[in-house]
Amino acid sequence: MKLSESFFYTLREDAKDEDSCSGNLLVRSGMIKKSSSGIYMMMPMGKRVLRKIEAIVREEMDASGAQELSMPALILEDIYVKSGRRDAFGANMFALKDRYNKAYVLGPTHEELFALAAGMKGRSYKDFPYNLYQIQTKYRDETRPRYGLIRTREFTMKDAYSFDTDLDGLHESYMKMFNAYCRIFDRLHLNYKIVKADTGAMGGLLSEEFQAICEIGEDIVVGCESCDFSSNMEISEVVDTTIESDEAFKELTLVETPNAKTIEEVAAFFGKAPTDFVKTLLYLVDGKEFVAFLLRGDRELNETKALKLLKANEMELASFTDVERITKAKVGFAGPIKLEGVKIIMDRQISKMKNFIVGANKSDYHYINANLHDFKADEIADIALVKEGDICPLCQAKLTFTKGIEVGNTFKLGTKYADSLGLQYLDQDNKLKPVVMGSYGIGLERCMAAVVEQYHDDVGIIWPKEIAPFSVAIVVVAPKDEAQLQAAESLYQELKAKGVDVLLDDRKERPGVKFKDMELIGIPYRITVGRGISEGIVELNIRGIDEKQELATTDAVDKLLSLINE
Repeated sequence: MKLSESFFYTLREDAKDEDSCSGNLLVRSGMIKKSSSGIYMMMPMGKRVLRKIEAIVREEMDASGAQELSMPALILEDIYVKSGRRDAFGANMFALKDRYNKAYVLGPTHEELFALAAGMKGRSYKDFPYNLYQIQTKYRDETRPRYGLIRTREFTMKDAYSFDTDLDGLHESYMKMFNAYCRIFDRLHLNYKIVKADTGAMGGLLSEEFQAICEIGEDIVVGCESCDFSSNMEISEVVDTTIESDEAFKELTLVETPNAKTIEEVAAFFGKAPTDFVKTLLYLVDGKEFVAFLLRGDRELNETKALKLLKANEMELASFTDVERITKAKVGFAGPIKLEGVKIIMDRQISKMKNFIVGANKSDYHYINANLHDFKADEIADIALVKEGDICPLCQAKLTFTKGIEVGNTFKLGTKYADSLGLQYLDQDNKLKPVVMGSYGIGLERCMAAVVEQYHDDVGIIWPKEIAPFSVAIVVVAPKDEAQLQAAESLYQELKAKGVDVLLDDRKERPGVKFKDMELIGIPYRITVGRGISEGIVELNIRGIDEKQELATTDAVDKLLSLINE
């Protein structure tokens, strides 16, 4: 591509409305442009990168035996109702009606349609296994789009689905996809971790996430300082290390605690540590049921664990009005003793505590010396959020936290969708059985953003050569110099003939502007054609390496080919 004849631009200043390094650099380098909140145009230079990521994904999917197809984005809403996921997605689905008042949604994911498509072939056990995939746009009405391409409302996903007759077959198909994913992310040069995760709205038997490690990651990846344990924070077990006290039970006593509402304020009032308290959090679950969660004073509620325990879709903290109505006290004094009309779920760490402090359901009062026999919990479970420094469930060493961007996920769905949508096959005994499914997703723009987060410096992007928009940039220092222009044109044509993605910067710009642009857009190798051309010399720069090499023009093509192919 010759820049003098192309649509090409860069921005000198940082993008004011981008809150991530990748978002800023991709906008400044002219690869993307925001059209509205969470929605971006993919500009020509960015499209080249995305297409190369897509090619890697497609190569590995095809090599694994998966077959590509294409599904519609506009889907009848009733399909998601039948599968039981319409309520789970809630407001995250874009919903609309056609001219006949029929309800449609823009597909956030396509398990249901793939299950329907699979029914065209999967009628006998002899038809299995097989795997279908697509690379297509998805739509999710995110509450808070942010971080450029990392959390958007419209995005490209590769989603694949495996179909088997039993769990052993599912495991085999799952491992094919799992290994293909490892190859994909290795080829993208991503630093990633694989973690166990919550199945969420997808449902099923197992979920694993591929997390690209970076500082702005929205997910907390829980690891271990001594073993290979790795998990998403949402499902990480809190190992109960509480030692049961041999202290005698003391008398429950009501104590006035004026203006002491928070754990910190009450701790200061009594001269105690947060671990001596049990706090009561009131939540409204699925908009219809109030539930009280009891946690040790130094712990936070893991809402994902709580939702799974309750088999619920959503929950939110109860309003001040509802808290005061239920507890008959001001906010900040809720407690489990004589708490009526709500289900009480207690974190298992509290089971070994004695003589702890709780709210009294009376304004400006707390109970001291509360014990388990003073109230009744409906359920006891691990509902706490894991903390850095907690104990590893595998080896008892300390847990560590890193941040990650989820770039891919794999699910063992089991028969969830087959059961709800009637996807069945005839087994060897001529009996109908549900098809066993797996689901496997990769976010292409997220991969693009994650690479930029991991590979950049103060002046721009440093693309791995496999996905850079161009492998080589030839910069002509003085386009008016006929010798420079002819030498650059000759190198350009020779590299193109060798199948190299090459860019010729023959614009009538200052050399400094050209160099900065090439650094910003992250071209791996730059050949500078300048005054040395009179002696048959050009200059080679490798992006990210602060050194220059002089090359004879006759050696330049072979040198570049060796670098590209090494």
